[in-house]
Amino acid sequence: MAIRYKIDVLNALKEAGYSTYKLRKEKILGESTLQAFRRGEIVSWENIDRLCALLQCQPGDLVEYEEIKPDA
Repeated sequence: MAIRYKIDVLNALKEAGYSTYKLRKEKILGESTLQAFRRGEIVSWENIDRLCALLQCQPGDLVEYEEIKPDA
């Protein structure tokens, strides 16, 4: 995967006061989105937008492009 998270998303949310229980109960983020964060999978732009609002950051603070060089 060429795009990856620069931070531990769930830990950052927890530090900002959002437990996974609170995120699910208040329907801020769904369970499938939380599971994607646990697996390091990139989520939709809608969820990235919501994450930026919760953490008060920019998308570039969350993800980065990592060039994967083919085997020679």
